[in-house]
Amino acid sequence: MLSPIILLSYPLIGIILLIFLPIKNNKEYNELLIALFISLLNLFHILFMILAYDTNISNFQFQFEILGLLIGGLDGISLWLIFLVNLIIPIVILDSWKTINIDRKKFLILVLLVNFWSIAVFFVLDLLLFYISFEALLIPMYFLIGYYGSRNKKVEEAQNKFFLYTLFGSLFLLLALISIYIQTGTTDYQILLTLPFSHNYQLFLWFAFFIAFAIKTPMWPFHIWLPVAHGESSTGTSVILAAILLKLGSYGFLRYSLPLFPFANQYFLSFILMLAIISIIYSCFSAFSLLDLKSIIAYSSIAHMNVGVIGIFSNDLNGISGAYLYSLSHGLASSGLFLLAGHLYERFHTKTLKYFRGLVLIMPIFTTFFFLFTLSNLSFPLSLGFIAEFMILLSTIEISPFITFMTSLVTILLPFYFVWTYQRISFGSFSNYLLIALQDTNIKEFNILFPLLFLTILFGIFPNIILDSIFISLFSLLN
Repeated sequence: MLSPIILLSYPLIGIILLIFLPIKNNKEYNELLIALFISLLNLFHILFMILAYDTNISNFQFQFEILGLLIGGLDGISLWLIFLVNLIIPIVILDSWKTINIDRKKFLILVLLVNFWSIAVFFVLDLLLFYISFEALLIPMYFLIGYYGSRNKKVEEAQNKFFLYTLFGSLFLLLALISIYIQTGTTDYQILLTLPFSHNYQLFLWFAFFIAFAIKTPMWPFHIWLPVAHGESSTGTSVILAAILLKLGSYGFLRYSLPLFPFANQYFLSFILMLAIISIIYSCFSAFSLLDLKSIIAYSSIAHMNVGVIGIFSNDLNGISGAYLYSLSHGLASSGLFLLAGHLYERFHTKTLKYFRGLVLIMPIFTTFFFLFTLSNLSFPLSLGFIAEFMILLSTIEISPFITFMTSLVTILLPFYFVWTYQRISFGSFSNYLLIALQDTNIKEFNILFPLLFLTILFGIFPNIILDSIFISLFSLLN
């Protein structure tokens, strides 16, 4: 039986097993085997759901009801985001195999909690349940950042900024939900789609939703929490932040803001395009002055996610489809880059660029992966990002050639500092600091990185694998 409820059940079963199953010998990594098995079950289940998904139906499929109330269901938009979640979780668990030695069981429980709540966010079709899932995801992320971070004096700052920024935005979302319930008597998403809101009321609701989703995206000036959180987090936590948490903002814009508040979307179009363009330019120029590898990757994430925001609000099917593909592309490429940064940190215990020179001489496999993920991050042809970026730029021409030019700055500014970063790490005179560790990418790291790279290229060559599933869903949403 194929059901999203089974997807939600597996992480809960894994958490219960980890809590109550006695682990006699910690060196056997039994907890990791349990968590990995559970996460792989979820991955295979969502793959079968993708195969069973009917691309000719616009209604939500795999629906789940309790006492006649529709709790949730999946369309093409939700389907591939849940696939991304269930692809990333086993990769994070595998990457922690030898790197998380302190309270490994708690780490895995927190990761499975992230798995559960992130699936719930993309599955539920009720605004109240969405808000609960949206907020509940903050709890395991808060502890993953704080407890498994770098443990220097900045980790508390990163933890608190993440929590306070996201909580601040969620308060606006809660006020909007209360107002909607008072006004309509329901929080059912499909019912709300049929109810017209007055123009002034749409403006209020849109702005409240915008604050919550702009912080998660993140957009300038709500972005401050992200580089700090990435810089102080463990590798697995950074991967979850980039591949899963940042998708909540773009998903919120796409699922709720776009169809529920059409008048407000047009009214605030210039405002949101201005913020997105400022975010792109600001993040790219900020990265020029950085020497911390993870912070550089984090700022590139800000630029990518804001290009996606421009596509979402282009009011064009090409733009919205491109924004969706861009979100998936970013999840794959940025995850690979953060994993590579983590592998460097495990060997040399630093993320500062000045210590890395001439890695191609001793780590050819690593630098090859870094080069390919860099190209993917720059939306090079044959990558998924290239198709996505092309569709977004095509849609912005309908708005204004000036907007197209400003959006295309990401294709100019990103290569400036990202190619420089790759060149700084891989080439040049050999650094004596690197003599402490000469190990190239091992088999475990290869097996973690290869699926991300393979899918980036596969979807870049055959984007219809995804587009066929999301076309009718996006067309219905846009209309």
